[in-house]
Amino acid sequence: MTQHPQYLTRLTTNGIDALDKSRAVVVQPIGAIEQHGPHLPVMTDAFVAEQVAARAATPDVWLLPPLSYGKSNEHVGWAGTISLDATTLYAVCRDLGRSLAASGFSRLAFVNGHGGNPSLLDVAARDIRVETGLMVFPVTTGRLGTPAGLDLPDAEFSIHGGHVETSIMLHLAPDTVHMDLAEPGGAHLPDLFPGELSLEDALPTAWVTDDLTTNGVIGDPTSATAETGAAIVGHWTTRLSAAYEQMATFAFRTA
Repeated sequence: MTQHPQYLTRLTTNGIDALDKSRAVVVQPIGAIEQHGPHLPVMTDAFVAEQVAARAATPDVWLLPPLSYGKSNEHVGWAGTISLDATTLYAVCRDLGRSLAASGFSRLAFVNGHGGNPSLLDVAARDIRVETGLMVFPVTTGRLGTPAGLDLPDAEFSIHGGHVETSIMLHLAPDTVHMDLAEPGGAHLPDLFPGELSLEDALPTAWVTDDLTTNGVIGDPTSATAETGAAIVGHWTTRLSAAYEQMATFAFRTA
């Protein structure tokens, strides 16, 4: 991992044109601006995506400014939520791919920190691949897992403003976290999904925030710690850094 990530927009057009693009991976952090309960800032998803993308950077990575807004219609109506329509976000991603291909790049990675974006990014990534020939890698931090042996209470139903996200923000930006206001939300969910149906697993159920919680939190943030956050961020950045190295040389090979 580099100590000084490279930011593409700090270069001139001549500088970008002259880059050796044979291994270059352009990284677009993407998140959301949305409510995260009474204790976390609305920037949480965008901030985490930006931080993880940069902390994992290798010499082949060129970072773009974060795309802070995401598809957050599940939280619309909660103060501070700013959501893009799915067609708007999809179009922005497609335009981004076209622009990078026109500049001579061949690899693009989305590093996403918002749970409402992955399905759209998976679709956009394939369409960018088909249209431009770019190698496209849609990465979501939450899909990178957590360190083995880490105690994460009620992980299945702690998906928004809960133990994990609060711990991460206590590590990355403790001045933005109001632990005195932290409280659980959605405690009834294990009783709501006792059978085959699930919240977000193999047999998911479409939901909006008002279906699950009265305070905007889905999970329990009260036992979150900066130490847990540091372990998770370290795990994510280590995995992402290794993935960046692989992205820089990856190509499909046919028989």
